[in-house]
Amino acid sequence: MFDTCRIPGTLTDTVQHWQDSDYIAVYHRGRYFRLRVYQAGRLLSPREIEFQIQRILDDTSPPSKGEAKLGALTAGDRIPWAKARVKYFSSGVNKRSLDCIEKASFFVSLDDDDDGVTADDPASLDSYAKSLLHGKCYDRWFDKSFTIIYFKNGKMGINAEHSWADAPVVSHLWQHALSTDCFQLGYNAEGHCKGEVDSSLPRPQKLNWEIPPECEEQITQSLAVAQALADDVDLHVFSFQDFGKGKVKKCRVSPDAFIQMALQLAYYRDQRRFCLTYEASMTRLFREGRTETVRSCSNESSAFIRALEGGEAAHVCRRLFHEAAEQHQHLYRLAMTGAGIDRHLFCLYVMSKYLGVESPFLKEVQSEPWQLSTSQSPMHVEMFDLVNHPEYVSCGGGFGPVADDGYGVSYSVLGENILSFNIACKLSCTDTSAHAFGAQIRKALRDLLQLLIPNQTEFKTEEKRPEAKKDL
Repeated sequence: MFDTCRIPGTLTDTVQHWQDSDYIAVYHRGRYFRLRVYQAGRLLSPREIEFQIQRILDDTSPPSKGEAKLGALTAGDRIPWAKARVKYFSSGVNKRSLDCIEKASFFVSLDDDDDGVTADDPASLDSYAKSLLHGKCYDRWFDKSFTIIYFKNGKMGINAEHSWADAPVVSHLWQHALSTDCFQLGYNAEGHCKGEVDSSLPRPQKLNWEIPPECEEQITQSLAVAQALADDVDLHVFSFQDFGKGKVKKCRVSPDAFIQMALQLAYYRDQRRFCLTYEASMTRLFREGRTETVRSCSNESSAFIRALEGGEAAHVCRRLFHEAAEQHQHLYRLAMTGAGIDRHLFCLYVMSKYLGVESPFLKEVQSEPWQLSTSQSPMHVEMFDLVNHPEYVSCGGGFGPVADDGYGVSYSVLGENILSFNIACKLSCTDTSAHAFGAQIRKALRDLLQLLIPNQTEFKTEEKRPEAKKDL
């Protein structure tokens, strides 16, 4: 998690981990700084870290030539970055500065813009999420294991590189940090962090660079590639507060199965067809376990949706729904315990390439697109008292589009009464819309509960439903 960076290569990238680092790398207004967080063998107090951050904010020195948008190299195509790294950053001052970033405990970006959720602008949640996902494409170091982003108005979030770990690991880290900050460390009456400041602390060290014009040209090209990708991201985040897992569990249904059936129904209504659906299941019961695929679009789920949309009797639809939900839970248990099929098929595909054996079956399986890619971001609600402190509700996390013509959906179950969704697709695809799919998801959730609890009272309307006003 810490002291880790993804290193670009011409054939393959590698994940490099170093011994414990005593500093973090900080980016602000186009400059990179080395900020030591230890003094005389002790970790700095929160007040001292605030003091050092303020020194960076007050620093008026300009960026070195080519420094301001250097981070775009980590956002563009990998092979040009790998070649530039060898050519321009393998010796001298550039190597020393690059080593400082790559070997840092983690990366911090101090954005010079305000962001976050405002009560009178529900769409601000979408722009907030986009800022955390890709920013300006040069103000994050996307190769670092994770980057913490602070906006000018104090709002914050985290961006994680995916190769070293999966979302639950990052989620646990971030929720632990937030709960510690809110309920253990706290702030004084003036809004400053608590603790004393050692006046002898050395100033954060500004990194130096000597970027030649040819490298600047590569930075410009990488930024253009990354910007085109970022501009194509259609992202919609919303908090569903009509009901949560508390009411779903009264229907004797797994909340995850309920949400997955709602996603299947929403996709069918959105596209008028079914598609191959990916749901990530953790395999951390095993050493070095990562994920396995749950194929949520099953014969049972398809039969249920056809019956529901075809006007079958309610009791028939309820029976088919429970059969589909039970099948989904069965598939999830298989995946979680190592009895899934997709990682097995992938390993067979890799072996066929190694052995030089042509397999039309494996080639076809590996080329099938996942047009609906889903993942539940686990929320450790025990860290927060959501009943007495609803202001600490989080909208979880998300990811960018997975397929050119599909949807990526990350969702979280927040306590007993709230569900959160992060939806991503590409603006360049005329058949998808994150906002339209979000509306279909909300309708599907309500329709499913109405099916399972026929006497359910009328839901709040879209216009009157309170929007989330909380931090991501």
